[in-house]
Amino acid sequence: MRALLSPESSSLYFTSINIVSRDPNPCRSRTSLYFLKRDGGCRLIRRKPRSTAVKAVLDSATIEELGLKESDMRNPAISSTYRRSMLPKPNQTVLEAQARICTGPTQTRPLSEEQAFKVLDTILRSVRGELKDEEQVSKAQIGAFFAGMTIRANSFPEETQWSEGERRAMNLFWPLLLRALPPDVIFIADPEGSIMGLGNSVGPQFIGNGTTEMRLVGALREILAGGHLGYEEVQGVLKDVLPLKFEDGKSTGVSESLLSAFLIGQRMNRETDRKLKAYCLAFDDELGPAPVADVSSLTHYGEPYDGNTRFFRSTLFVAAVRSCYGESSLLHGVEWMPPKGGVTEEQMLNFMGANTNLSLHQAKELIEDEEVGFAYISQHEARPSLYSLIGLREHIKKRPPLATTEKVQQFIRAKGKESIVAGFYHEGYEEPLLMLMKRRGVHSGLVVKEYHIRVLGSRLMLWTMILNQLIHQELIDRAGFGCSAWPKRASIRSHRFKCRNCGSFTGL
Repeated sequence: MRALLSPESSSLYFTSINIVSRDPNPCRSRTSLYFLKRDGGCRLIRRKPRSTAVKAVLDSATIEELGLKESDMRNPAISSTYRRSMLPKPNQTVLEAQARICTGPTQTRPLSEEQAFKVLDTILRSVRGELKDEEQVSKAQIGAFFAGMTIRANSFPEETQWSEGERRAMNLFWPLLLRALPPDVIFIADPEGSIMGLGNSVGPQFIGNGTTEMRLVGALREILAGGHLGYEEVQGVLKDVLPLKFEDGKSTGVSESLLSAFLIGQRMNRETDRKLKAYCLAFDDELGPAPVADVSSLTHYGEPYDGNTRFFRSTLFVAAVRSCYGESSLLHGVEWMPPKGGVTEEQMLNFMGANTNLSLHQAKELIEDEEVGFAYISQHEARPSLYSLIGLREHIKKRPPLATTEKVQQFIRAKGKESIVAGFYHEGYEEPLLMLMKRRGVHSGLVVKEYHIRVLGSRLMLWTMILNQLIHQELIDRAGFGCSAWPKRASIRSHRFKCRNCGSFTGL
């Protein structure tokens, strides 16, 4: 196996293609494209000048001699290789159970007796120290699992509450778990001492360690009972506990069990508008006021941060092309994110040699540059507090409320008009996303349902033109704020389209 070592990056990429330049001046770009802008001018896009000479070719023997690990090498064709190797992996047995029970009131699938026995036995052996390395069940997993069980017992409809098999398994294992689990997990599993039927006093008396945990425990009592928190309560907890700080792979601040229960519990209880606004706006001032770009229009693109695994996502190219004719574009995201762990815009940009570590002010300068008009901002740079949750989010398995709100961000503002385009996978998030866009105060917004289909390269320009028309129609009705569009088989169909001075777009 051979690998090419890029002189511009510390990462090592697998490749099976050797590029040989025939240009006598390899540092000079030979390919340029011009796009007309609305004002009759043009914006130039050209390939990044770079030498195509190979700086180093490493075979497997050389890689071994240099002491490089397989985890240090990235295959651009496999998105999972972008996962940070320092992150501990979750226990798969418990993770599969979380996927079944840590979801909504109607989507939850109770465990069978055999499954429940296996999961509880795995947790018991882990807290006793009988499992090692990747077999260990993390504190975050245990917190999320028992939060799911508690909320189901307290507030879910009968069809998705505990099955008879789950109850028999819990009756057998709980006396053993009660002697092995730490107090914070016992609190999550039985906060009022009424679920397990053993007269447990730990849950009702638990208050946490320190003022931060005390506030989190108070909020969790409401969540575990199936209740909802207000805007100030959610923001207060988030600002108290984030960013997470780690030492030797373990959190040195708040209990990971409590925090994972908080995040997944709010998702299971369904997100309210107040809750989503709190998550969306909590860290707007983390790095100070947002820079303001001197441009006539700016479109923010927020795709699901966990990427795609089954189809090609064209947003990066659509945004780049739109920027070429004067419609400045700003993408944001992250290199790798659970639970999907798919291909993201940041991975594609990294593979093409782009700088994805721009500060907000550097991105603002690119947007203002008449020959560029395009920038990408990584969550790592823009929201360090939220970025610190990536490892924990992998261990809670299901998407927390942040998965919805992180797509509706304004890392940079514009002096002119602003638009937001956000994608989503599961029905039911159209109105919440539009509500958040309205709260952001942008001029227009577009919510796009992601279908698992192929988008052919020949259709990219069609998508770009359609998107441009929709955005420039000021889609958001300032009174009703109600527009969402759905792409299906390379067309745009209106789901519910209300705007001034325009009718419905169907079958474009």
